[in-house]
Amino acid sequence: MAETIAIASDHAAFDLKAMLVAWLREAGHEVIDLGPDSSASVDYPDYGYRIAEAIAAGEAAKGVALCGSGIGISIAVNRHPAARCALVNEVLSATLAREHNDANVIALGARLIGIEQAKACITAFLATPFGGDRHARRVDKLTHPRFHKEHA
Repeated sequence: MAETIAIASDHAAFDLKAMLVAWLREAGHEVIDLGPDSSASVDYPDYGYRIAEAIAAGEAAKGVALCGSGIGISIAVNRHPAARCALVNEVLSATLAREHNDANVIALGARLIGIEQAKACITAFLATPFGGDRHARRVDKLTHPRFHKEHA
């Protein structure tokens, strides 16, 4: 099923982003490329925030966040309460991120993952529905955190 996908990276993942944008478009998805436009050095938080804002505004159903390790940009995306970004390196984690956590953004590390593994993770991420049921209660807690000593 074709969806609108927001994608962004830092300079370290610029080449991977370009390959994934082309691949996603060939697969029939509408892709919103949020930058950067070159491999010149940029700050990954700026691009993570762009993806989170696109998700929150309803401009994209899902997002792909890329940086050298995937760690920094995933932290940036997760600063927004509307975003649930999962850093993954293999297909099972990508599947479980959707099924159990209703993740709406996947983060990948360009220095840690090749193009074929990135495609496999994104394919699993896009194809997997949220499981609902007992997972819905937990996702609600992610969306509306309650910080106190006793956890329900």
